[in-house]
Amino acid sequence: MNPIESLKKPVSTLVRSVVLALVIATPVFALSTSAPAPGFSLQTRGGQTLKLADLRGQVVMINFWATWCGPCRQEMPLLEKIHKKYQPLGFTMLGINVEPDPKAAEAWLSKEMPVSFPIAFDTDSQVSKLYKVAGMPSTVIVDRKGNVRVIHKGYKAGDENEYLAQIRALVKE
Repeated sequence: MNPIESLKKPVSTLVRSVVLALVIATPVFALSTSAPAPGFSLQTRGGQTLKLADLRGQVVMINFWATWCGPCRQEMPLLEKIHKKYQPLGFTMLGINVEPDPKAAEAWLSKEMPVSFPIAFDTDSQVSKLYKVAGMPSTVIVDRKGNVRVIHKGYKAGDENEYLAQIRALVKE
């Protein structure tokens, strides 16, 4: 066997190993920016059906959250302020609760954190799967044309400044 032939198998094995490592290392939240936002339809707090397609023409910030998530609770009052400030400019905040039973969310929103923006319930995690949500909170900002423009995982104090910069830019488009 010549030296080149003897290298083919180890190189092939190495290439497969590198490809597998890259696939495994790819972030779980692999929704990409500039791609169309996956469409969905969910029940809201008031029992209506909310469809993302009905919000086309607006900048939409979708926030996936849960009552058991401390950062979600910390972020919620800031989301309410953002919603109130930018709603007149064609902006909609949309909270999607990911818990299987919406009772805890209903109770928390009614007693501790009333919000004026729509809250929908993803009780079977189908929308969370569409958006490849891997942790709480997760936020996606969709432009007026229905394309994903921002993907943000988690929340720490100050992240709202990033949201505001993105929202300001998108409502001007």
